Amino acid sequence: MLLSLAQWLQAQYPETLGFLRVFQYLTFRAVMAAMTSLLIGLALGPWVIRRLAELKIGQPVREYGVQSHLIKHGTPTMGGVLILLGMAVSTVLWFDWRNRFVWVVMLVTFGFGLIGWVDDWRKVVQKNPEGMPSREKFIYQSAIGLIAAIYLAFSVSEVSNLRVLELFLRWVGSGFSNDLPPKADLIVPFFKTVSYPLGVFGFIGMTYFVIVGASNAVNLTDGLDGLAIMPVVLVGGALGIFAYVTGNSVYAKYLFLPHIPGAGELMIFCSAMAGAGLAFLWFNAYPAQVFMGDVGALALGGALGTVAVIVRQEIVLGIMGGIFVIEALSVMVQVGWFKYTKKKTGTGQRVLLMAPLHHHYEKKGWVETQVVVRFWIITMLLCLVGLATLKLR
Repeated sequence: MLLSLAQWLQAQYPETLGFLRVFQYLTFRAVMAAMTSLLIGLALGPWVIRRLAELKIGQPVREYGVQSHLIKHGTPTMGGVLILLGMAVSTVLWFDWRNRFVWVVMLVTFGFGLIGWVDDWRKVVQKNPEGMPSREKFIYQSAIGLIAAIYLAFSVSEVSNLRVLELFLRWVGSGFSNDLPPKADLIVPFFKTVSYPLGVFGFIGMTYFVIVGASNAVNLTDGLDGLAIMPVVLVGGALGIFAYVTGNSVYAKYLFLPHIPGAGELMIFCSAMAGAGLAFLWFNAYPAQVFMGDVGALALGGALGTVAVIVRQEIVLGIMGGIFVIEALSVMVQVGWFKYTKKKTGTGQRVLLMAPLHHHYEKKGWVETQVVVRFWIITMLLCLVGLATLKLR
């Protein structure tokens, strides 16, 4: 919005308002987006926390979990609305409204946020311990993920929605052939020219898995004060760099990456997400004044997955978001092994003391802040590895 306004004013008064050219620079708008969302979050945070407390939207704590967490019972949750508010306002202010990729990412983000909001509302307001049943939640997540996957399958290789529609109609007219342009191939990091063609159905399946998987992985990680939000900020910021490079034809060619016209504007969204995440961390740091809830965790995970698909860095997302991956795998292994051993022997056995993985380390004697900060450090290292793939090819 501000970009369009600045362009109009500069056109009307070119001699007196030439300084408005700075709004055309993507890097300037990215910095301003981060600052805007950060200030919005810091300013509105106390009011949001008070309103959540007044509405008695408090986090229930399982009595059979880590005993030190019992004091957190009743802490306001659904604080993810603060993150989403800062992201939405900042992104709308600073990005180019004509960019289709930002709109897609925002629709996915807020679609998953709505699912999380309903789940949280049923749990803490309607006092339904089940919240939204897993089956129902998965159906809605799958619907959003599949719609986004089908659109992105044809949009990453085209420059406009009109061209996307033409490619889609051509695909339908061909009898649903499985061919896609090379830009939609799966890129293998650390190699200059190694990529694997996925085809239409392979791309849709992979995109669905990345978006829905990332959403649920972040949600599973969100179990300690500050544990999930800082990795989201780090991974989101790193993806913003990839978006900038992928959207620039010169940098993309130099670094042997596919040039995706329009992907650069995603740097605005990623910057807004980082700023809003840091503002939330101000209130979520130990001891937390507010929790993110599913409304924030599902939305942020979906956002990371969608951005990674657009900039063609699905594998790199798995590297940089390694904490999210291992947390999700720890739950899958724990549940799978428990069910298998119970079926075989009649008594379920556990691999970990408690899942997800961060609770396992708490059970082993690590204090909460040790787990959180050490997982942050690991994420920082993994993000550096991910960014190194830009040049180490």
